[in-house]
Amino acid sequence: MSGDVRQVDLLEREPDDRIRVLDPDGTVVAPDLEPDLAAETLRSMYRDMRFSRRFDERMISLQRQGRLGTYASLAGQEGSQIGSTYALADDDMLSFQYREHGAVAARGMPWEYLLYWMGHEDGNAALAEVEVFPLNISIGGHLPHAVGWAWAAKLKGDERASVVHFGDGATSEGDFHEAMNVAGVFETPTIFFCNNNQWAISIPRERQTASATIAEKAHAYGFEGVQVDGMDPLATYVVTRAAREQAVAGDGNRARPTLIEAIQYRYGAHTTADDPSAYRDDAEVERWRERDPIDRFETYLRNEGVLDDDRIETVEAEIEETIATLVERAEAVEGDPAEMFEYTYAEPTPRLEEQRADLERLRETHGDDALLEDE
Repeated sequence: MSGDVRQVDLLEREPDDRIRVLDPDGTVVAPDLEPDLAAETLRSMYRDMRFSRRFDERMISLQRQGRLGTYASLAGQEGSQIGSTYALADDDMLSFQYREHGAVAARGMPWEYLLYWMGHEDGNAALAEVEVFPLNISIGGHLPHAVGWAWAAKLKGDERASVVHFGDGATSEGDFHEAMNVAGVFETPTIFFCNNNQWAISIPRERQTASATIAEKAHAYGFEGVQVDGMDPLATYVVTRAAREQAVAGDGNRARPTLIEAIQYRYGAHTTADDPSAYRDDAEVERWRERDPIDRFETYLRNEGVLDDDRIETVEAEIEETIATLVERAEAVEGDPAEMFEYTYAEPTPRLEEQRADLERLRETHGDDALLEDE
């Protein structure tokens, strides 16, 4: 594998000049961009991508069984999530929308993460231990917070970057434009990572904006935007690393934010409450499956002599054991209905106190089992 090129040069390309290292068949097409990563790092990236796909399948299965709440699938987006997260420093702050489970996995997913999807807010609190902002289900609402954190890091003199994941639909929200504007004006160390998976629920990308690309929107705010093949983990790695280098630039250089548009596709539904067959056809999905990020990365690693059948078998067994343990630990937690009042306000309002008292009276009179029967 080749040595590094000057990484920031990647960000000076035209926004529609999509960066790719691997072809869909796993062939290296840009050897000058191929990152010089240790074999163990490459295998770790592959493991996290495989873990993310299997985690996705298991979570959807649990939701169908009534053991998990509404869940957002990531299948097809493993390359962008794993590649981008591996390019960061361990103490860089990660902020994600709700579909980037792979990015959390790359940070060493705490078992409590499953609690959030089972309805326990404690799952969000545990993310702080791995430098991940709590999940924010509102579309684009987390972007200004990510920029604010980055600005604070800059003022403190920390050499840390903030990377914020969001979908193409979020670029239609005011929060996106406000965050981009503040980041440009104050030159915050922010990496805006748009996971353009072609659909904002049922609205296709071409109906989201009249711009030729999402990446070019960065130019209006005074910094670079770049398109990358989001289903190529090596491409997302080198682009994110270049963006980080620029975000924390020192020695008199200007630190600047970057907008990365990762072109990819979500194979499944928007969430488990969605029916994608109502707005797209199977042929389109299958065309994108030919670019599968796991298949192409596996082919590349086999060609490099980094991966073989025995190692893959070991990885699969370890993944199954890890996911089984995560599910077992999460399902052992019994929630308390009264916890719903704990996270609304710092100080409970009189109305909330009344509702809490009403709940306690019902529980004393009928018990929790009766409450569940009423539902």
